[in-house]
Amino acid sequence: MAFEPPRRLVRALGETAPDGDDWLEKLPEAAQQAVALRELTVDRVQMPGGRSSLVVLVRRADGTPAVLKLAPPRARPESERAALEHWDGRGAVQLLEPVTTEGVLLLERLHPDVSVRSLPEAKALLEAAGTLRRLWIDPPAEHSFETVAERTGRQAQAMRARAETDPEVAPLVGVALSAREELLAAPPEHRLLHGTFRQSKVLAGERMPWLAVGPDPVVGECAFDLARLVRDRVEDLIASPSGAATTRRRVKRLAESLDVDQERLRGWTLFRAVESGVRARRVGRERDAELLLEFAEWL
Repeated sequence: MAFEPPRRLVRALGETAPDGDDWLEKLPEAAQQAVALRELTVDRVQMPGGRSSLVVLVRRADGTPAVLKLAPPRARPESERAALEHWDGRGAVQLLEPVTTEGVLLLERLHPDVSVRSLPEAKALLEAAGTLRRLWIDPPAEHSFETVAERTGRQAQAMRARAETDPEVAPLVGVALSAREELLAAPPEHRLLHGTFRQSKVLAGERMPWLAVGPDPVVGECAFDLARLVRDRVEDLIASPSGAATTRRRVKRLAESLDVDQERLRGWTLFRAVESGVRARRVGRERDAELLLEFAEWL
Protein backbone atom coordinates (compact mmCIF):
# COMPACT_ATOMS: atom_id res chain seq x y z
CA MET A 1 0.00 0.00 0.00
CA ALA A 2 1.22 3.50 -0.84
CA PHE A 3 1.33 5.71 2.26
CA GLU A 4 0.82 9.16 0.78
CA PRO A 5 0.53 11.78 3.53
CA PRO A 6 -2.88 13.50 3.65
CA ARG A 7 -3.02 17.02 2.24
CA ARG A 8 -3.96 18.42 5.63
CA LEU A 9 -0.75 17.04 7.13
CA VAL A 10 1.39 18.31 4.26
CA ARG A 11 -0.16 21.77 4.51
CA ALA A 12 0.20 21.97 8.29
CA LEU A 13 3.83 20.85 8.34
CA GLY A 14 4.54 23.24 5.49
CA GLU A 15 3.52 26.11 7.76
CA THR A 16 6.33 25.26 10.17
CA ALA A 17 8.88 24.09 7.58
CA PRO A 18 8.26 26.25 4.49
CA ASP A 19 11.61 25.32 2.94
CA GLY A 20 10.84 21.61 2.90
CA ASP A 21 10.45 18.71 5.25
CA ASP A 22 12.81 15.72 5.21
CA TRP A 23 10.47 13.72 7.46
CA LEU A 24 7.61 14.02 4.97
CA GLU A 25 9.81 12.79 2.14
CA LYS A 26 10.78 9.69 4.12
CA LEU A 27 7.28 9.07 5.51
CA PRO A 28 5.97 6.55 2.92
CA GLU A 29 9.00 4.29 3.39
CA ALA A 30 8.94 4.70 7.17
CA ALA A 31 5.27 3.71 7.27
CA GLN A 32 5.94 0.61 5.16
CA GLN A 33 8.75 -0.43 7.49
CA ALA A 34 6.63 0.16 10.61
CA VAL A 35 3.81 -1.99 9.22
CA ALA A 36 6.17 -4.81 8.16
CA LEU A 37 8.07 -4.83 11.47
CA ARG A 38 4.84 -5.34 13.44
CA GLU A 39 3.24 -7.71 10.90
CA LEU A 40 0.23 -5.44 10.59
CA THR A 41 -2.58 -5.49 8.06
CA VAL A 42 -3.59 -2.03 6.85
CA ASP A 43 -7.25 -1.06 6.73
CA ARG A 44 -6.80 2.55 5.62
CA VAL A 45 -5.06 5.84 6.24
CA GLN A 46 -7.24 8.09 8.38
CA MET A 47 -8.55 11.08 6.39
CA PRO A 48 -8.32 14.00 6.63
CA GLY A 49 -6.14 13.02 9.57
CA GLY A 50 -4.31 15.28 11.97
CA ARG A 51 -2.04 18.27 11.48
CA SER A 52 1.07 16.69 13.01
CA SER A 53 1.07 12.95 12.27
CA LEU A 54 0.11 10.16 9.90
CA VAL A 55 -2.61 7.94 11.39
CA VAL A 56 -3.11 4.48 9.90
CA LEU A 57 -5.93 2.12 10.90
CA VAL A 58 -4.43 -1.37 11.10
CA ARG A 59 -4.96 -4.89 12.46
CA ARG A 60 -2.41 -6.85 14.45
CA ALA A 61 -1.40 -10.39 13.57
CA ASP A 62 -4.20 -11.79 15.77
CA GLY A 63 -6.80 -9.58 14.08
CA THR A 64 -7.05 -7.01 16.89
CA PRO A 65 -7.79 -3.54 15.49
CA ALA A 66 -5.20 -0.90 16.31
CA VAL A 67 -3.83 2.46 15.18
CA LEU A 68 -0.33 3.09 13.90
CA LYS A 69 0.79 6.68 14.36
CA LEU A 70 3.93 8.23 12.87
CA ALA A 71 4.96 11.73 13.91
CA PRO A 72 8.00 13.96 13.25
CA PRO A 73 10.35 14.96 16.09
CA ARG A 74 8.86 18.47 16.25
CA ALA A 75 5.54 16.90 17.33
CA ARG A 76 7.29 15.39 20.37
CA PRO A 77 6.02 11.80 19.87
CA GLU A 78 8.30 10.44 22.61
CA SER A 79 6.74 12.87 25.06
CA GLU A 80 3.32 11.62 23.96
CA ARG A 81 4.50 8.04 24.49
CA ALA A 82 5.70 8.83 28.02
CA ALA A 83 2.39 10.49 28.95
CA LEU A 84 0.32 7.60 27.58
CA GLU A 85 2.46 5.14 29.54
CA HIS A 86 1.89 7.15 32.72
CA TRP A 87 -1.88 7.44 32.20
CA ASP A 88 -1.99 3.72 31.36
CA GLY A 89 -5.41 3.97 29.73
CA ARG A 90 -7.02 6.11 32.45
CA GLY A 91 -8.94 8.66 30.41
CA ALA A 92 -6.64 8.29 27.41
CA VAL A 93 -6.04 5.89 24.56
CA GLN A 94 -3.98 2.85 25.53
CA LEU A 95 -0.41 2.39 24.29
CA LEU A 96 -0.08 -1.17 22.93
CA GLU A 97 3.67 -1.68 22.77
CA PRO A 98 6.89 -0.52 24.41
CA VAL A 99 9.37 1.59 22.45
CA THR A 100 10.40 -0.15 19.24
CA THR A 101 10.83 2.66 16.73
CA GLU A 102 11.33 6.32 17.57
CA GLY A 103 8.43 8.46 16.39
CA VAL A 104 6.11 5.47 15.90
CA LEU A 105 3.25 4.62 18.28
CA LEU A 106 0.95 1.60 18.19
CA LEU A 107 -2.31 2.48 19.91
CA GLU A 108 -5.66 1.08 20.89
CA ARG A 109 -8.23 1.54 18.11
CA LEU A 110 -11.04 3.91 19.03
CA HIS A 111 -13.80 5.14 16.71
CA PRO A 112 -11.78 7.68 14.72
CA ASP A 113 -14.80 9.35 13.12
CA VAL A 114 -16.82 9.80 16.33
CA SER A 115 -15.66 12.55 18.69
CA VAL A 116 -17.59 14.39 21.40
CA ARG A 117 -17.79 17.26 18.92
CA SER A 118 -20.58 15.24 17.27
CA LEU A 119 -22.74 15.72 20.38
CA PRO A 120 -24.92 18.76 21.15
CA GLU A 121 -22.75 21.53 22.57
CA ALA A 122 -23.78 21.28 26.23
CA LYS A 123 -23.38 17.50 26.27
CA ALA A 124 -20.07 17.71 24.40
CA LEU A 125 -18.61 20.12 26.96
CA LEU A 126 -19.79 17.91 29.82
CA GLU A 127 -18.25 14.73 28.39
CA ALA A 128 -15.03 16.46 27.36
CA ALA A 129 -14.59 18.02 30.79
CA GLY A 130 -15.18 14.67 32.49
CA THR A 131 -12.50 13.06 30.31
CA LEU A 132 -10.05 15.86 31.03
CA ARG A 133 -10.51 15.51 34.79
CA ARG A 134 -9.24 11.91 34.65
CA LEU A 135 -6.00 13.00 32.98
CA TRP A 136 -4.99 15.49 35.67
CA ILE A 137 -2.68 13.37 37.81
CA ASP A 138 0.74 13.92 39.34
CA PRO A 139 3.53 13.54 36.78
CA PRO A 140 6.21 10.88 37.29
CA ALA A 141 8.70 11.75 40.02
CA GLU A 142 11.50 12.19 37.49
CA HIS A 143 10.09 13.40 34.20
CA SER A 144 11.29 15.33 31.18
CA PHE A 145 7.97 16.88 30.20
CA GLU A 146 7.98 20.53 29.20
CA THR A 147 6.44 22.86 31.78
CA VAL A 148 3.74 25.44 31.12
CA ALA A 149 6.30 28.16 31.89
CA GLU A 150 8.73 26.76 29.33
CA ARG A 151 6.17 26.26 26.57
CA THR A 152 4.50 29.62 27.00
CA GLY A 153 7.92 31.26 27.26
CA ARG A 154 8.75 30.13 23.73
CA GLN A 155 5.34 31.25 22.57
CA ALA A 156 5.72 34.62 24.27
CA GLN A 157 8.95 35.27 22.37
CA ALA A 158 7.22 34.67 19.04
CA MET A 159 4.30 36.86 20.09
CA ARG A 160 6.58 39.76 21.00
CA ALA A 161 8.41 39.46 17.69
CA ARG A 162 5.14 39.57 15.77
CA ALA A 163 3.84 42.52 17.77
CA GLU A 164 6.92 44.54 16.82
CA THR A 165 6.07 44.26 13.12
CA ASP A 166 2.27 44.08 13.36
CA PRO A 167 0.87 47.06 15.31
CA GLU A 168 -2.69 45.78 14.89
CA VAL A 169 -2.08 42.85 17.25
CA ALA A 170 0.31 44.64 19.61
CA PRO A 171 -2.31 45.76 22.20
CA LEU A 172 -3.81 42.28 22.60
CA VAL A 173 -0.36 40.71 22.75
CA GLY A 174 0.57 43.10 25.54
CA VAL A 175 -2.50 42.17 27.57
CA ALA A 176 -1.90 38.44 27.00
CA LEU A 177 1.76 38.63 28.03
CA SER A 178 0.86 40.55 31.20
CA ALA A 179 -1.73 37.90 32.04
CA ARG A 180 0.89 35.17 31.58
CA GLU A 181 3.33 36.86 33.95
CA GLU A 182 0.69 37.13 36.66
CA LEU A 183 -0.44 33.53 36.21
CA LEU A 184 3.07 32.12 36.42
CA ALA A 185 3.85 34.02 39.62
CA ALA A 186 1.97 31.50 41.79
CA PRO A 187 0.70 28.39 39.98
CA PRO A 188 -1.68 26.48 42.29
CA GLU A 189 -0.62 22.96 41.24
CA HIS A 190 1.61 20.95 38.96
CA ARG A 191 -0.24 18.19 37.15
CA LEU A 192 0.39 16.21 34.01
CA LEU A 193 -1.76 17.94 31.37
CA HIS A 194 -2.95 16.89 27.93
CA GLY A 195 -1.57 20.12 26.48
CA THR A 196 -3.76 20.45 23.39
CA PHE A 197 -7.15 19.32 24.65
CA ARG A 198 -10.35 20.06 22.72
CA GLN A 199 -13.55 18.29 21.76
CA SER A 200 -12.09 16.70 18.63
CA LYS A 201 -9.39 15.07 20.80
CA VAL A 202 -11.97 12.94 22.62
CA LEU A 203 -13.05 9.84 20.68
CA ALA A 204 -15.61 7.13 21.33
CA GLY A 205 -14.18 3.83 22.52
CA GLU A 206 -15.15 0.31 23.51
CA ARG A 207 -13.27 0.12 26.81
CA MET A 208 -14.72 3.45 27.95
CA PRO A 209 -17.32 5.69 26.29
CA TRP A 210 -14.84 8.51 25.66
CA LEU A 211 -11.03 8.60 25.63
CA ALA A 212 -8.53 11.36 24.88
CA VAL A 213 -6.05 11.10 22.01
CA GLY A 214 -3.18 13.15 20.61
CA PRO A 215 -1.68 14.77 23.71
CA ASP A 216 1.20 17.21 23.58
CA PRO A 217 1.83 16.80 27.30
CA VAL A 218 2.97 19.55 29.59
CA VAL A 219 3.25 19.91 33.36
CA GLY A 220 1.52 22.79 35.08
CA GLU A 221 -1.81 24.02 36.40
CA CYS A 222 -5.13 22.57 35.32
CA ALA A 223 -6.54 25.92 34.18
CA PHE A 224 -4.00 25.97 31.33
CA ASP A 225 -5.36 22.68 29.97
CA LEU A 226 -8.99 23.68 30.34
CA ALA A 227 -8.43 27.00 28.56
CA ARG A 228 -8.33 25.43 25.10
CA LEU A 229 -11.70 23.79 25.67
CA VAL A 230 -13.31 27.18 26.42
CA ARG A 231 -12.96 28.31 22.82
CA ASP A 232 -14.17 25.12 21.15
CA ARG A 233 -16.51 25.83 18.23
CA VAL A 234 -15.19 29.38 18.19
CA GLU A 235 -16.69 29.94 14.74
CA ASP A 236 -20.16 29.33 16.19
CA LEU A 237 -19.47 31.66 19.10
CA ILE A 238 -18.36 34.47 16.81
CA ALA A 239 -21.40 34.00 14.56
CA SER A 240 -23.79 34.25 17.52
CA PRO A 241 -25.09 37.67 18.61
CA SER A 242 -24.72 36.45 22.21
CA GLY A 243 -21.25 34.99 21.66
CA ALA A 244 -19.49 37.18 24.20
CA ALA A 245 -22.02 36.42 26.94
CA THR A 246 -21.96 32.71 26.07
CA THR A 247 -18.17 32.69 26.36
CA ARG A 248 -18.25 34.26 29.80
CA ARG A 249 -20.87 31.76 30.95
CA ARG A 250 -18.77 28.92 29.56
CA VAL A 251 -15.72 30.08 31.52
CA LYS A 252 -17.81 30.19 34.70
CA ARG A 253 -19.48 26.82 34.10
CA LEU A 254 -16.28 24.95 33.22
CA ALA A 255 -14.36 26.49 36.12
CA GLU A 256 -17.06 25.49 38.59
CA SER A 257 -17.52 21.98 37.20
CA LEU A 258 -13.80 21.18 37.41
CA ASP A 259 -12.99 23.18 40.55
CA VAL A 260 -10.66 25.58 38.71
CA ASP A 261 -10.26 29.24 39.62
CA GLN A 262 -12.41 31.24 37.22
CA GLU A 263 -10.04 34.18 36.84
CA ARG A 264 -7.06 31.91 36.19
CA LEU A 265 -9.07 30.08 33.56
CA ARG A 266 -10.04 33.37 31.95
CA GLY A 267 -6.41 34.50 31.93
CA TRP A 268 -5.05 31.33 30.31
CA THR A 269 -7.93 31.32 27.82
CA LEU A 270 -6.96 34.86 26.82
CA PHE A 271 -3.28 34.01 26.48
CA ARG A 272 -3.86 30.84 24.47
CA ALA A 273 -6.38 32.50 22.14
CA VAL A 274 -4.05 35.41 21.40
CA GLU A 275 -1.09 33.08 20.91
CA SER A 276 -3.05 30.91 18.47
CA GLY A 277 -4.40 33.97 16.65
CA VAL A 278 -0.95 35.53 16.25
CA ARG A 279 0.47 32.22 15.03
CA ALA A 280 -2.35 31.82 12.50
CA ARG A 281 -1.73 35.35 11.26
CA ARG A 282 2.00 34.64 10.91
CA VAL A 283 1.41 31.66 8.59
CA GLY A 284 -1.30 33.33 6.52
CA ARG A 285 -4.45 31.76 7.99
CA GLU A 286 -6.17 35.13 8.19
CA ARG A 287 -9.70 33.86 8.81
CA ASP A 288 -8.59 31.75 11.76
CA ALA A 289 -6.60 34.68 13.13
CA GLU A 290 -9.57 37.01 12.86
CA LEU A 291 -11.85 34.61 14.76
CA LEU A 292 -9.35 33.93 17.53
CA LEU A 293 -8.38 37.55 18.12
CA GLU A 294 -12.01 38.67 18.19
CA PHE A 295 -12.73 35.91 20.70
CA ALA A 296 -9.80 37.06 22.83
CA GLU A 297 -11.18 40.59 22.96
CA TRP A 298 -14.28 39.27 24.75
CA LEU A 299 -12.14 38.06 27.64
